Amino acid sequence: MRVRLFIIVIGAFCFAGSGQASIIFRPGEKAKYVAPGEEEISGNAQQLFDAGQEAEKKGNIGRAIKTYNHVWRRHPKDTLAPSAVYREAQLLEQEHNYIRSAGTYRVLVERFPSSPHFDEAIEAQFRIGEIYLSGKKIKLLGIPIATSMDRAVEIFAAIVRTAPFGRYTARAQFDIGLARQKQSSNDAAIQAYQAVIDKFPNDPIAADAQYQIGYIWYEAARLGTNDQAATQNARTGFEDFLFRYPKSEKAQQARENLQRLQQKSTVDAMKVAKFYDKEKAYRAAVIYYTEVIREHPGSTASAEAQKRIDQIRAKVGPTALQPAVAVTEPKKKQVVSRAPAGNSRPAFRSDAEVAPLPPPEQDSNLPPPASLQPPTTTAPEPSPSPESSPAPEATATPEPSASPDSAASPAP
Repeated sequence: MRVRLFIIVIGAFCFAGSGQASIIFRPGEKAKYVAPGEEEISGNAQQLFDAGQEAEKKGNIGRAIKTYNHVWRRHPKDTLAPSAVYREAQLLEQEHNYIRSAGTYRVLVERFPSSPHFDEAIEAQFRIGEIYLSGKKIKLLGIPIATSMDRAVEIFAAIVRTAPFGRYTARAQFDIGLARQKQSSNDAAIQAYQAVIDKFPNDPIAADAQYQIGYIWYEAARLGTNDQAATQNARTGFEDFLFRYPKSEKAQQARENLQRLQQKSTVDAMKVAKFYDKEKAYRAAVIYYTEVIREHPGSTASAEAQKRIDQIRAKVGPTALQPAVAVTEPKKKQVVSRAPAGNSRPAFRSDAEVAPLPPPEQDSNLPPPASLQPPTTTAPEPSPSPESSPAPEATATPEPSASPDSAASPAP
């Protein structure tokens, strides 16, 4: 029995030596087997950093990540701490552990802002944020559990907060709007786009932000029925865009959008007017016929509306139609691009009685919404490091444009 036990112990030692494993003996404790690379990490900052580099050379990336983490956590004031954080973040990104990688890059910019790798860490966060903006799923045990828009917003918001005057800050703020727009959180998206215009008015991305504000209302008008509020807000958004950025490459598209909106406004107002006219709700009918005249003077629809108003007045008398909107009354323009959050249905007329709308009716006069998917991501490529292979390139494609050259625009 003793001979057999002796053979087992000797065999264990031999196995440990051949596999680089360890058996740890401590007084009063049972012997513990430690797998290769899992031995306890100890030493000063220099020893730990050297151990991390040695682990990298041997291809033990997990061990290297853990060792670099120990450097800056145990020795945060050591001169090697910033380099250890940066290298840990690079290896995490290399291993496609994007969430942890973005968080570690953030540690660098928040705790070690004087690091020579500050700009690279901001760039890397932007790169990872666009990966999640493109729709990468967040997984648990390999199973997708959620979309990644909130994660993208978190990463972009950190860039805006920690590098308010950086190279990627305006684009990060714009991408917050894109993420919220993809979530159909239009109030939040408009707020984010307006922040781009207010904080970075001279950045080329500001033009795209103004366009997107108009386009959000354009979609609401296209998908809506007879409610004129979204149509008016979309019109104001595109008019603001053309006033501020008349030479933009999207100026022609904005003008085409305005023409479509004008056509839709006329058609919708006439539909509503004729509905009430048919129901003999003449007072409400005159309100919407008057709307057609005021919005599109001189048009065929305007002449038709005026003729019908005259017929109704002759039939029921002017008194029965009061108070109706005067044809010559000036229209009050609303500036919707700076509307406060939550104002998703702003009042279209504040100085006139507005009749209730008829039942919803799906409208298909306008073209389908824009394709919000440019051909490639605009995120910069990770800078190659002499200490490791380059980080993987993001191949996913963001849906809405994340660059100054590819903001969403309706298909012609």
